[in-house]
Amino acid sequence: MNKPSIYGLTLDQMGAWFEEQGQKRSRATHVWEGLYRKRVTDFADMTEVNKDALKLLKDHYAIETLTEHTRQESADGTIKFLFRLADGNLIETVMMQHKFGLSVCVTTQVGCNIGCSFCASGLLKKSRDLTAGEIVEQIMKVQLHLDQRGKGERVSHIVVMGIGEPFDNYEHMSNFIRIVKDHKGLAIGGRHITVSTSGLAGKIKEFADSDLNVNLAVSLHAPNNELRTRIMKINKAIPIEKLMEAIEYYWDKTNKRITIEYILLQGVNDQPEHALELAELLKDRRNLAIVNLIPYNPVDEHSQYQRSEKDSITAFYDVLKKQNISVSVRLEHGTDIDAACGQLRSKQIRKDQDGSLEKVLS
Repeated sequence: MNKPSIYGLTLDQMGAWFEEQGQKRSRATHVWEGLYRKRVTDFADMTEVNKDALKLLKDHYAIETLTEHTRQESADGTIKFLFRLADGNLIETVMMQHKFGLSVCVTTQVGCNIGCSFCASGLLKKSRDLTAGEIVEQIMKVQLHLDQRGKGERVSHIVVMGIGEPFDNYEHMSNFIRIVKDHKGLAIGGRHITVSTSGLAGKIKEFADSDLNVNLAVSLHAPNNELRTRIMKINKAIPIEKLMEAIEYYWDKTNKRITIEYILLQGVNDQPEHALELAELLKDRRNLAIVNLIPYNPVDEHSQYQRSEKDSITAFYDVLKKQNISVSVRLEHGTDIDAACGQLRSKQIRKDQDGSLEKVLS
C-alpha cells in the first residue's frame, strides 16, 4: 500500500501526529522547515530531527508521491508538467511566467465530471480526488525545478484551475491552501492564490464562510441559461440565478471581488448581443465582479469549437467597456505547446492506449 504524502499535513496536524506517536509536538517545526525551507527530498537529510522521529516519518509517510513523466516548455517560458501519481494516474501542472512573478496552476482531481463541452479536462471522467499532499507536491515539484535553475526564483502565485473541480474536492483543496499559506513554510499570501469553480453555489457560500481568505474565480462562459446549459451541463442543476445569488453572498461575506471567467467560442458566445446580455446580467453587480475574457485553445476532440477572431474579441471587450463593466483579456501562455487544460494528459493516455508508447497506467 502506498504511503500518504507528508505534504498533506498542516503544521498543527503534524504536531498532533507526533504527540500521538509519543514525540514532542515541536518536532513538526523542524520537519516543516526541512520540507519547505530547505526543501529536502529525503527524510534522512532532516538533520535536526532525531532518529526515532525520522523512523516514524519513514514508516508512515512519503516525501515523493509524484514523478515527472513528461515536460513541455514553451518559448514564452511556460512549462507544462505531466506527473504520474503513485497509483499510475497522470495529472498536469503548469508554471507560467508573469511580470509580477511565477504562478503555478494545480490540478485537484484525476479527471473531471463537470462536463463542459469545450474542455479537454472532461474528456476523461473523474476517477478520484487528489489528496492535499498530492496537490501541495505539485507546487514543490515546480519549486524544486526552479531551485535547479539556480536563479533564486520562487513560486509566488497559485491558481487552482487545473484538471477537476476544486469545490468537488473541498476538504483536500482547503487543506492545501492552509499548507501553502503557512508563514513558516512556503508563505504564499492569500491575495496571490485564486480558486476557480464552475459554479457550485453551495460550496461558494461555504468558501465565503471559511477562513481561507483567497481569491475566487467563477467560470460563467455564457450570459443566459439556454446557452450555458448547452455548453456546461452543470447549469441544469445550478442555473445562473442560483449562481449569481451565491456570488452576491460571497461578496457580502468577504468584500472581495470575484473574477468572472468567460471563454470566447467563435460564433457560439462571442457576438455583440452576447456581450450586451452579459453586461445586463452584471449591471447591478459591477462593484463585485471583473470579467476575464479568455481566448479559446482548440481541442481536437471538440472540433465544433474554434477560437474567436481577434476582431470579435475586441468587439466583445468594447461592448462591455461601454457598459461600464470591468473587463480584461487574459494574456496567453504556452500556445506553442498543449496549452488547453487536460490536453497533454488526454493525448498521452490516447497514445498509451493505442500502443504508441509504453503504457503508464498499467
